[in-house]
Amino acid sequence: IAQMALEMQEVVRVTQTPVGERLSLRIGISSGPAIAGVIGIKKFTYDLWGDTVNTASRMESHGLPDSIQVTEETYRLLQEDFDFEIRGPVEIKGKGSMTVYLLRGLKGASFSSKA
Repeated sequence: IAQMALEMQEVVRVTQTPVGERLSLRIGISSGPAIAGVIGIKKFTYDLWGDTVNTASRMESHGLPDSIQVTEETYRLLQEDFDFEIRGPVEIKGKGSMTVYLLRGLKGASFSSKA
């Protein structure tokens, strides 16, 4: 997910709308349990639920433009392979104050996501 988020940011960074406007993307990542399933009777939809999904959504909505904001748990899981910048404590709706991080890139990579 982290690698995909970085690649999404890179694609958006070099893409413009047909009228030449720059695109912007905010991404939120959280780690933990989630429930997944197919719902519907006539039209089927695959969906995810749970606190982890809600927290990832809050990471996105409380994030900065052109950034990938992650929870402390995600940071702990990925810190050996990815570069992060601590954003610090942020007041997250429904969660309170959370220490969050900005994912900047893959360690040792020639490019880095610079939000």
